[in-house]
Amino acid sequence: MTLYRPIDIARELKISTSALRHYESWGLVPEPERGDNGYRLYTEVHLAYFRCLRALFFGFGSDVARTVLHHIQKQEMDAAFWVVNHQQSLLYEEKVTADHTLKLLENMELPSIQQTKLKKYMRIGEVADFTGVNPSAIRHWEKEGLFTSVRNPENGYRLFTPTHVRKILLIHTLRNTVYFLDHMKEYVNAIEQQSVGQAKRVTENAVLQINERLRKQVTGIYELVALCRQLELM
Repeated sequence: MTLYRPIDIARELKISTSALRHYESWGLVPEPERGDNGYRLYTEVHLAYFRCLRALFFGFGSDVARTVLHHIQKQEMDAAFWVVNHQQSLLYEEKVTADHTLKLLENMELPSIQQTKLKKYMRIGEVADFTGVNPSAIRHWEKEGLFTSVRNPENGYRLFTPTHVRKILLIHTLRNTVYFLDHMKEYVNAIEQQSVGQAKRVTENAVLQINERLRKQVTGIYELVALCRQLELM
């Protein structure tokens, strides 16, 4: 059986030995045996755990990585795979939204839905149905000053134009990719100023970020499968 010192694992993963101890403190890696000198002795199983943990962290974030490895420790391989599958479905939805946004920017006329053109003014529920964005998120973004809806003078209800719809789709695309909310106003203003080219470039960059996240997620899944094979779970 091949044994590794902490420094061996750290060098391969290009991290510090203190990082290894930090990962162990999360309870996500089996407790290693100790040599006569008290140093940790890692096995191929430990190496597979560390590789998987690092890859999942970069692809899915620390919360998902912890959840997945807790399932693996309990030999719940299928549950672990379903967790990452769900995250991949969320990323796919982001990609669909980004592609939809680019299509809208290429043609300033919004596409029809079920053969019906979008109305000049829409209520928040109609906008939510079209964009797939929760009404509470739309209200929050307006509160943050990212756009200003029109108010119906008769009842005070929010009314949204096709331009508002474009902005909401753009914000929805970028919220987890390129900009934080504080940087979004500048981008949204480009739409108001008819700077569609700039908006397209930012959205295309968002797509690149989504593709990069996809590659990192696939790497995480690859290491997860390798770990499961090392543990003879598959």
